[in-house]
Parts: sequence; C-alpha cells; structure tokens
Amino acid sequence: MKELDTHTFRLAVAQFDQAAETMELDGNLRERLKLPQRSLIVSVPVRMDDGRVEVFTGYRVQHDSSRGPSKGGIRYHPDVNLGEVAALAMWMTWKCALAGLPYGGAKGGVTVAPKQLSRAELQRLTRRYAAEIFPLIGPDQDVPAPDVGTDAQTMAWIMDTYSQQVGYAVPGVVTGKPISIGGSLGREEATGRGVVYVTLEALRHLNLTIENSTVAVQGFGNVGSHTARIMHEQGARVIAVSDVTGGIYNARGLDIPELLNRYKAKGQSLRETKMGDWISNEELLRLDCTVLVPAALSEQITELNAASLRCRILAEGANGPTTLEADRILEDKGVFIIPDILANSGGVIVSYFEWVQDLQRFFWSETDIRNRLQEIITLAFHRTKHFATERRVSMRMAALMSGIDKVAQAHLQRGLYP
Repeated sequence: MKELDTHTFRLAVAQFDQAAETMELDGNLRERLKLPQRSLIVSVPVRMDDGRVEVFTGYRVQHDSSRGPSKGGIRYHPDVNLGEVAALAMWMTWKCALAGLPYGGAKGGVTVAPKQLSRAELQRLTRRYAAEIFPLIGPDQDVPAPDVGTDAQTMAWIMDTYSQQVGYAVPGVVTGKPISIGGSLGREEATGRGVVYVTLEALRHLNLTIENSTVAVQGFGNVGSHTARIMHEQGARVIAVSDVTGGIYNARGLDIPELLNRYKAKGQSLRETKMGDWISNEELLRLDCTVLVPAALSEQITELNAASLRCRILAEGANGPTTLEADRILEDKGVFIIPDILANSGGVIVSYFEWVQDLQRFFWSETDIRNRLQEIITLAFHRTKHFATERRVSMRMAALMSGIDKVAQAHLQRGLYP
C-alpha cells in the first residue's frame, strides 16, 4: 500500500524482517504480520469557533487481535499519517506480547496541530473523530489511550461520546481517563516510571549505581518529565532536558521539582527558566552521560549522529527513536540499549490495570499499581536479557523476537479462518 510507505513504517517493517529472519519465522506468518489487520481512514469535519468548517483526517489502525482486544494510543500531531500510525500499531503488538498482556496492537491519530485549536474546537474534533471510529472501538474490541497531543480530557470526551452512542456509561472503552470517571491511580506517570524501573535494572546489570549516574532526557512532555522527576527522586543527577524548542544543561544537575514548577505550573519556557545553559536537541544527544533517554519523536538517532553519542545506556522512552543503521553503530560502541517496546511499556501495562479495574468495578491503591508495574516490567527486562544472552542477539532483537514469537504462536494455535 502506497499510503504505508513512510520512514517510520519502513523502520518498523525492517526491524520485523530482521527479527523474523533470525528466528526463522514461518513465511506465511511473516507476510501476514507485516500488514495491519484493519486500517480506517476517516474525514473529521469540525465547525471552528469562527463558524467555518475545517476537515481533518483521522486514522485508527488495528495491527493484530489474535491475543485479545487491540490497544493503543491516539495522537494529535501535524505529521500524523497512515504509515506512522501503522508502524506504531505494529510496535504496540510486540510491546503487549513482550509484557505478557492479553492485547494486540492498535494506534490512532488525527493530522492536526492541537495547540492551534481552542478547547471547544478540540472537544468538537475529538467527539466527531470518536463517532467516526465508533464501529472499531469498544472494551472488548479496541481500547484507545492518550498519546502525543492528547490527554486525560481527550479520553473523557471519547468515553462520553461512546457512552452516549450505546446509552450507558462504558469506562473501559478507553484508558488514561480522569480518576472521577474510572481512571487509574498512577496512569499519568506510568510510562516514565517504567523507563526508570528498567533503567535501574540495566544499571545493576552493568554494576553501576543510580547515585553516581548522570541522565539526559530529550523530550519534556508526559514521558520525559516524569522520567526526569523520578530519576531525580531516585538519586540520579539529571544534567539536561529538552522540548521541541531546545534544552537546558547544567553539569551539576538540574533541580527537577523547581524546573517542573516553573515549566508546567508557571508556564515558563525551558529557556525562560534560566536554570541551565541553552543547548539544541542535537547537542543534548551528544552529551557525556550515563543514561540518555530519547522521549520525543521517532528517528532522532540515526547513522549521522549515532557515533557522537557518549551515553552508557540508551533507554528509549519514545517509539522508534533509533534507526537500524544507528543500532549497529551503538552496538559497536558498547552502548546498552533498552529498546522502546520494553523501555516504554509502563504506559500500556498500567493501562491494562485500568482496563481490568473498570471491568471489575474494583480499584487498586497506587502502591499496588506501582508494585505490580515494577514486577511485570522488571520480569520482562530479565526475560529479554536472558533471551539476548542465550541467543546471542541484541536487546532489541531479543525483545522483538520474544514478542513476535508469542503472537506467532497465537496465530498458529487459532489457525486460519475460513
């Protein structure tokens, strides 16, 4: 499909092909798993505040549902396209399988710059988009969640739109909701907390301590800000953070609680906080640090800059931040890579907890959620590390092969219909 031919989708397929070749995956399954199970493209007409109607393009892609309902976020971003959404859905399939969650992968999005819309316009956009994808979603079919450019309020609008269609409240149709309508404690910070948990395991594996570690975080949105905050709480020295405009660097370490207060509570830009020297995103990637966390968008680390990285551990908070060519360079440099489908799986793990709580109408304490998250993601790390050592492959290949194998086994057991 021509619409799928994007950089991000080619990266996802290239990773899959490399893993499938290494594990000698059945050729019939290989062809099936390269493409999404379903792809929906919708027009989303929205009446703007000035009275005119603007039409946006929305997507919902379900990559695989052999192991259960599909699961994946919805992103609002100007660069959203079918290829990107399909790639993210594929990665979600492997991510859920790797963590042992009874889900397949899905993803959705709207091609829009959300910050240019008013709150009322965003609500109308979200409700119309939810109505257009209504046939595909549901607590037993496909369960959306927040992603880039969306948040708990977005999920509340989707949950309400779906509930209005069926005539009763359905909290389990989305995760990442506000607590008041069935959201889970610990969900907002879950992805960042998961990044920290697997990074702590990687540090132990390398005989390093968190107290003597320095951390640089590219991307200061939901994932990056929580990662930086929890790393700081654990005793690491966070020396740099950045957003789309650039970043700040302080070799002595940034005061992350004060930075978050100025950046989020007071609305200052990173530059306006004046808490460190101003650096570009590219300069942040090249900083000498123990842990580098790319938590922005995909394909930030390529063959052009990989050789310049000076981190010991690369913990991928974003989806697909490293190209295959960069992977090889980093492996030759001895960088320990915690691949995205492992490192950032905390979000979908706690989304699973939220879904289970909604279905049971029984809610857990935040301590329970953190403990269960730590147990699941830590076990996934050690399974992946053992697989990598046993099969003599990289951590990325180990994670992909483990996830792909679980999905392949589900397909083989279920057989082909008709």
